[in-house]
Amino acid sequence: MPPRRPAGRRWRHRLTVLSFMAPALAGIAVFLLYPLGAAVYFSFTRFDLLTAPQWVGLRNYAYLFEHDRTAVTAAANTLWLVVVLVPARMLAALATALLLTSLRRTAGFFRTVFYLPALAPPVAATIAFVFLFNPATGPVNLVLGKLGFDGPLWFDSPDWAKPSLVLLGTWAVGDLMVIFLAGLLDVPRVHYEAAELDGANAWQRFRHVTLPAIAPVLLFAAVTGIIQTLQYFTQAAVAASVASGQAMTGSGISSTFGYPEQSTLTYPLHLYVSGFRYYDMGYANALAVVLFLAAFAVTLVLLLRARAFFGGADR
Repeated sequence: MPPRRPAGRRWRHRLTVLSFMAPALAGIAVFLLYPLGAAVYFSFTRFDLLTAPQWVGLRNYAYLFEHDRTAVTAAANTLWLVVVLVPARMLAALATALLLTSLRRTAGFFRTVFYLPALAPPVAATIAFVFLFNPATGPVNLVLGKLGFDGPLWFDSPDWAKPSLVLLGTWAVGDLMVIFLAGLLDVPRVHYEAAELDGANAWQRFRHVTLPAIAPVLLFAAVTGIIQTLQYFTQAAVAASVASGQAMTGSGISSTFGYPEQSTLTYPLHLYVSGFRYYDMGYANALAVVLFLAAFAVTLVLLLRARAFFGGADR
């Protein structure tokens, strides 16, 4: 056994470690723990930013779960985006990364080309997409018309508004593509060579070699994608405002949230309108706490399932 340190040296060592951790701990306390605690407290109050908070107990949560039909619509739209947008982005990014791994001389050029859309600001990209998919004058419907197809109304249709947002999300997958590309390039070539010697075809190599090797990367992409989509705000807000023809300033943008027919109203948009249009900060904080708990629960379930899967794989 190694000799035990004297008590004084152990305390000095701990103080040294804490001194190095102090900036990070202070940042976590100030920018995470305090805002989270404040949000929980205000969720039990009636608060409009102008007067002192009044304690109302569980009244905000009771209204949320029993009476707020708009919250149900917003939650359903957000769940739809989680179920459709997250897998769509992952599949598009993985397919692009697989394509790039097969290139040789032009790989660097195409990596840059596919990554560039991820650098576009979300507001500018959304405005450009609404213009491109304009049902009357947009280039997309004009091309479809020349091919003999009647283009849909896209962002002006309750049935096509969310799929249009999915198209926007799958266009800018460069950030996720880079992560998948790093994971694919890290798979040892000897595994593919051994599979080829055993007679495995391309699909079998992908199924039994590539997917297990990049499973942690897929888990990371799924967790971060779900958390980001649960907070989906900018693209839905801008698309609704531009498609409805309203100015993206002040109450103009908030009055068009959900256009058309609340089909693009996401949970964070409803939270924003409750807090910053109706100044019901207590209720907005209750919405935020529920959103945090939902994201935490989904993340915890995914991590536990992944832990069981990887543990079983190791055995």
